[in-house]
Amino acid sequence: MPSKSKSNPSQNWLRLSNIIRQLIQSKQGPTAIRYGITLVILVILFNAFNVINSYVGRDFISSIEQKNTNAFYTNALLYAFVFIISSAIGSVYRYAEERLGILWREQLTWRLTENYLTERTYHQIIGKPGIENPDQRITDDVKAFTTTTISFTLLFIGGVFSAISFSGVLWSINPILFLVAVAYAVAGTISTIFLGKSLIRINYDQLDMEASYRADLLHIRQHAESIAVTHREARMSVRLKSRLRKLVNNFRKLISVNLRLSLFTNSYNYFIQIIPMLIIAPSYMRGEIEFGVITQAALAFTTLLNAFSLIVTQFQSISAFSAVVKRLHSLDTAMLHAETESKTVRESNYTTDEIGFENFTLYSNDKSKLLVDNLQLKIHRKERWLITSLDETVKLSLFRSIVGISNHSEGRITKPNWEEILFLPEQPYLPPGRLRNIIVPAYLNLEVSDAEVLKELKYMGLESLVRRFGGLRALKEWDEELSLAEKYKIAVIRILFVKPKFLILDRPGSSLGKFEISKLIKLFHRLGVTTVVIAKDEETVLEYDYHLNISHFGKWTLSPLHPTQTNL
Repeated sequence: MPSKSKSNPSQNWLRLSNIIRQLIQSKQGPTAIRYGITLVILVILFNAFNVINSYVGRDFISSIEQKNTNAFYTNALLYAFVFIISSAIGSVYRYAEERLGILWREQLTWRLTENYLTERTYHQIIGKPGIENPDQRITDDVKAFTTTTISFTLLFIGGVFSAISFSGVLWSINPILFLVAVAYAVAGTISTIFLGKSLIRINYDQLDMEASYRADLLHIRQHAESIAVTHREARMSVRLKSRLRKLVNNFRKLISVNLRLSLFTNSYNYFIQIIPMLIIAPSYMRGEIEFGVITQAALAFTTLLNAFSLIVTQFQSISAFSAVVKRLHSLDTAMLHAETESKTVRESNYTTDEIGFENFTLYSNDKSKLLVDNLQLKIHRKERWLITSLDETVKLSLFRSIVGISNHSEGRITKPNWEEILFLPEQPYLPPGRLRNIIVPAYLNLEVSDAEVLKELKYMGLESLVRRFGGLRALKEWDEELSLAEKYKIAVIRILFVKPKFLILDRPGSSLGKFEISKLIKLFHRLGVTTVVIAKDEETVLEYDYHLNISHFGKWTLSPLHPTQTNL
């Protein structure tokens, strides 16, 4: 289980290298490698021109000090030429960096999204501690991760080349100044890590708290009508205030640590400007060097120190980045774990051509109540089953268990392959899209004509939908546009096109009348679909082959409804 335990740099590096390896091995890998090589070449060129610029700048300043007009204009032209080339390199560099960033973001976002949707992973990880707000991690964290990783990598590569390039320049000017730069950078790095080590944990918490507050605001928007009808504003206000208080308190900690860190880094950066002057100026005053060497030494010292001081100058960004890396790794690990568990369950349970309950015992969510006690039976092909109970919790929990989204049970439920069994909940969900697309599965799109869709809509009494919304290509948020009965009938039509071997209906009486349910049972029976109806209220038993009734304390009775049938 992912947690918020402290992470160390080696763990972050392993996580980072694993994500980079996945990019290289993806179909975007070759393009990403080309952009990466281009960026490294540009970094080398940029640093080379910086070195050239230091010498041109030295001669330019010296020509002013010596009042040498010809040298002044010559060096001014060289200065301008170096600036133009450097500007061009910088522009191409920025373009390549952004292209690589969006390429990586696309690859990583889609990989996480696929994992999120595969094997119902989204359902298993939502609400688990340590992986809060997975949607925010897939969007905001991926964006921050890809852009920051590329930026830091290029900064590091640039720092290496700057250190190599300007070490020689600074050593040739004054070896003591070079040694001072190294010692100053080491002292600054150690001090920065000591002062800001708590930032990673605080940033991690802050990202989660911000996302949780946004999630509650989104919840209000999505359930605005229900909240207004039930007068739940006060309850939501208390919840939001509590989340905001935690968010603000954590942010105050963040501000305090940043203040302490800023006091040090600002002082560190200010002293960089005067240290080279203190060391090199006496040599100029003794006439040992030209005036331009002072400016060259200052530039070389600053550039070299910046290369050595990446942790000092970027520590706040690095701490935020480390939190993002850890959050993405926690999400990725949780999704892979959930996917593996689901595959194991599917491979062991979805293997038969029947639905079987083997010593199946079902409990309430808090395990305080026994709902179904040691159920043992098998539902074979082309049978019609009616399941009843006076307890609504029993019916809902049993449906969820058959679907495979409830873990408060013992024993085993075996089922056919996922492609051969469909489930229709009491309140079906219709995704946004075109009317035809929510009725006809994508893989059947070319096989089902509009005339067939219209025929089924008419059969279900929904022909008015086409006129009301302007045709089968109407694009709507159907879950909000349609009534519960209309949504249920649309879902039924989709099942008619899929033609599964098994169909589980959860309390269809909430949307359809008894006559309509009877009509559907007959229709599915003619199509060879095994139908299991979990009844909302009392249902007529005339259309069924078996009746399973679950009474108090999980006791159950199975009644064959034809003399020739036996208890399975």
